[in-house]
Amino acid sequence: MSKKSPIADVAADLIEDMPVLRRYARALTGSQDVGDRYAVLVLEKLVATPEIVAGDPSTRIGLFREFHAVWSETGSSERARTGFGESLEERAQWRLEGLEPNTREALLLSALGGFDNDAMARVLNVSQEQAASLLQQARDDMAQMVAGTVFIIEDEGIIAMDLKSIVDEMGHSVSGVARTRSDAVEMATQAKPDLILADVQLADKSSGIDAVKDIWGAFGDVPVIFITAFPERLLTGERPEPAFLISKPYKTEEVRAAVSQALFFATTEHIKEPA
Repeated sequence: MSKKSPIADVAADLIEDMPVLRRYARALTGSQDVGDRYAVLVLEKLVATPEIVAGDPSTRIGLFREFHAVWSETGSSERARTGFGESLEERAQWRLEGLEPNTREALLLSALGGFDNDAMARVLNVSQEQAASLLQQARDDMAQMVAGTVFIIEDEGIIAMDLKSIVDEMGHSVSGVARTRSDAVEMATQAKPDLILADVQLADKSSGIDAVKDIWGAFGDVPVIFITAFPERLLTGERPEPAFLISKPYKTEEVRAAVSQALFFATTEHIKEPA
């Protein structure tokens, strides 16, 4: 995390931390548009009044703390306006109501934001013990609630095997693994997956982004998690730009958190029964 800078330099720190906040906000809300809207709202507030974060250990902690305060106040209203129907988003929002407050936030702050227990506690305004408990509960709840099929597009064999192992251990099924754009389209269009895990640069110099576009052409939108060494290239505001984005080299917990979140928002039929 960035060191706390003088008030005059806080705005520069906020801009530097913005991509991390956007990843978090998109994963938390399950939507590129909604996540970016909340992130920009908080950024504008803090750029105008940077002294708000002057007392925080780092600008990033202050940024996320302010984001969480806004989300805590308005997120439930946002979900209430959506309603609970039969679409993927509506069903996912219905499931959100069944989770304990702050559990998903704790999971994503740890996995995507890189926050330790102390920083997470400051953002969520809880004790370190409570932060650790929330994180563990989130992991348990997400594993119990949702299962689905995952299609992997990855040209490096070792990474593909590792991703498959992570998905299998989470209790999901892998419908296929493809190394090129053409293979991905052929395999994925045989049966619609619930989620796609996709590298950006593939073995034959083809693009995982183009493969996803082709699959979308066959099925409509399928949730996608892009895994790339250049995440900033996918934070342009244009499609296909994912709600879920993992940087290489990734950590297992990052993949687990993103897969759980993406399937949580995506699936309607594969709901696990309580143990």
